[in-house]
Amino acid sequence: MTEHIKVRPVEGTWVIRAGGAVLGETTTALEVSEGDFPAVIYIPRNDMAMAFLDRTDHTSHCPHKGEARYFSIVTKSQTLKNVAWTYESPPPALAAIKDHLAFHTNMGVTVERV
Repeated sequence: MTEHIKVRPVEGTWVIRAGGAVLGETTTALEVSEGDFPAVIYIPRNDMAMAFLDRTDHTSHCPHKGEARYFSIVTKSQTLKNVAWTYESPPPALAAIKDHLAFHTNMGVTVERV
């Protein structure tokens, strides 16, 4: 069921920014490719300044990855609502993404390799 989803480690240092601040930095990012969709970078939650992220009540469901829980990012000037998501109980075939965050990069968040 998850054969079309590929998870692989990506090289380099990855930085997450929002509101002019660095919210996370990691050398253990994962790239998740799913069919024809653009690949998404997932960052370990342990490498994020989680104090800037507020869990919301918003959820979504992927038939392959399970239930996604969302976070908003609070910056000095605004709150970026439901801009980050995580799969806390993915199926065993995708266990590598557990406790990682992905971001809507078209909503004021930058995820880049430096």
